[in-house]
Amino acid sequence: MEERQAVESLAALAQPVRLRVFRALVGAGNEGMTPGTLGSLLDVAPSTLSFHLRELMNAGLVRQERDGRHLIYHAALEQMNDLMDYLAAHCCLGAGCEELPGRKAGNARKAC
Repeated sequence: MEERQAVESLAALAQPVRLRVFRALVGAGNEGMTPGTLGSLLDVAPSTLSFHLRELMNAGLVRQERDGRHLIYHAALEQMNDLMDYLAAHCCLGAGCEELPGRKAGNARKAC
């Protein structure tokens, strides 16, 4: 991932509704969600949701597929992982990392 892509992804997520949408889609996994389901879950009007989904798609964080007459939205997990890798690429000044401090018990993840 290049810096420009990281900035676009972070900018897209730096808005409360978009962050909630993205987190809901990550939680939906491979199933994805229809706009109607997302809107009901998050209590977001259809036109507002459409705007935010478009912004997330432009940033590469969400992808869309058609299933018959329905649109299904999915989190682009590969882009999310690329962003996380980009952010952690130079952690610990290149030294071997242990588990990240400040994580909740059971949620620890290797930093490097």
